[in-house]
Amino acid sequence: MDIITLAEVAGNLNAIGYGLAAIGPGIGLGILIGKTIESTARQPELGGRLQTLMFLGLAFVEILALLGLVAGFIFQ
Repeated sequence: MDIITLAEVAGNLNAIGYGLAAIGPGIGLGILIGKTIESTARQPELGGRLQTLMFLGLAFVEILALLGLVAGFIFQ
C-alpha cells in the first residue's frame, strides 16, 4: 500500500472517531437543556438558580466533547 493512502485512511478514522465521541455530549446537552426548561416551567421562581446550574453542567458536558477532539489528535 502507498504511504499517502495510509495517511488518508488514518485521517478518516480520526474524523469518524470524533463524530462518535460527539454523540454522547450532544445527547447530554439535549437532556440537560430540556430538563432545565421543564423545571423552569414547573417552578418559575427558581429560573435564575436553575440557569446557573445548567451553565455549570454545560461546561462539564462540553469538556467531554473537547476531550474527544483532543484524543483524536493524541492517538494518531
